Amino acid sequence: MLGGMGPLATARFYEAVVRATPADHDQNHIPTVIWSDPRIPDRTAAIVGGGASPVPAMVAVARKLEKSGAEILAIPCNTAHAFLPQVRAATGLACIDMIGETLDRIARTDAERVGILGTRGTRAAGLYDAAAARRGLQVVYPSDRDQFRLIDEAIGFVKSGRRLSLAEDLVASAASRLRSAGADVLVAACTELPIALGSATRLAKVIDSLECLAFACVRASLTDVGDRDRFAGEVVPTAV
Repeated sequence: MLGGMGPLATARFYEAVVRATPADHDQNHIPTVIWSDPRIPDRTAAIVGGGASPVPAMVAVARKLEKSGAEILAIPCNTAHAFLPQVRAATGLACIDMIGETLDRIARTDAERVGILGTRGTRAAGLYDAAAARRGLQVVYPSDRDQFRLIDEAIGFVKSGRRLSLAEDLVASAASRLRSAGADVLVAACTELPIALGSATRLAKVIDSLECLAFACVRASLTDVGDRDRFAGEVVPTAV
């Protein structure tokens, strides 16, 4: 796990992997290597603000994980997926695409318009746009004003651990507006946001991208083909 973006999301992701694993005792769980480096440069700043590229740090961590025996790489950060091709090219790890896994989950429903609750970096990089179009889905974003005043503010509060009740109110407001804009389902497309969903889940169906990544990692890690097929067929990520 290439973590630290941010640390709380990394902790949530490992818990999601453990909960998703069909295990009845310790020895059935998946050996996991976690390298959480919060010093990796800000991904949104690199995309929209001319900030330092996170690629060298991400590649360095991925190589350390590979040397530690990891075979599958998970990056529990949506915005960091803008740099996934460079990480893939620099290692021999099988990198799981959180964006694709999340949209595959939605494509199995009757939803057509997907509201994206994520960072400005995820939005500017178009991470969900092209991937959604390939699956016959449309994406809906908050207005620029709502992105700044609601989503960016909420993410900042979660990362700082402050004013979480206010963060929940902000996300709920953004969710309501996206529903009014025609979104059938919403994606918590920043791995910090599920912590602040609160009443948003009463306003709309929300899919947790981090949970989708966790299920994909478990599915890819199961060595028995029968277990893998049964897991893929019977267990799907649930709305938060």
